[in-house]
Amino acid sequence: MKFKKLTLTTLITIFLLTSLFTTSSHSAGSDSSSGSDTNNYMDQYNAAKNLIKRGKKLETKGKNEKAIKLYTSAYKKLLEANKIENRNPDILNYLGFTLRKKGNYDEAEKYYLKGLEIDPNHNGINEYLGELYVKTNRIDLAKKRLAILENCNCEEFKELKEVIEKK
Repeated sequence: MKFKKLTLTTLITIFLLTSLFTTSSHSAGSDSSSGSDTNNYMDQYNAAKNLIKRGKKLETKGKNEKAIKLYTSAYKKLLEANKIENRNPDILNYLGFTLRKKGNYDEAEKYYLKGLEIDPNHNGINEYLGELYVKTNRIDLAKKRLAILENCNCEEFKELKEVIEKK
């Protein structure tokens, strides 16, 4: 009798564990779940951020051509992320950044402005859009971006102010 009870308990445990693992592995592998889309766009976004970070380092060393290649790769990843999540101001900010770095100011500005429609006080967008305005000789518009950042007590304010003052 003890043997049967132990066997039944063991069988039930095995059944429950098998069911648990089968269910979790099935849902983890499913491409149609919204969690998969979230992971996919975040994977693309994070990979792009890493490429941008590496590109910035190369720029500081004067290796601009290599930096542009990294920005181009980042741009492609950001486009993929934006297909899944097109209302994320961080993605739009970096899309604008990569285009600006490649010299495509008109397209960059469009992404920055889309991002500001979602989050008008986004520090990164306001800084980078201000830098774009400086680059395209629209200092009055750059100063408007600076005014938005004035009370943020952030690096973006200091960096944009420095770029404007150098002009």
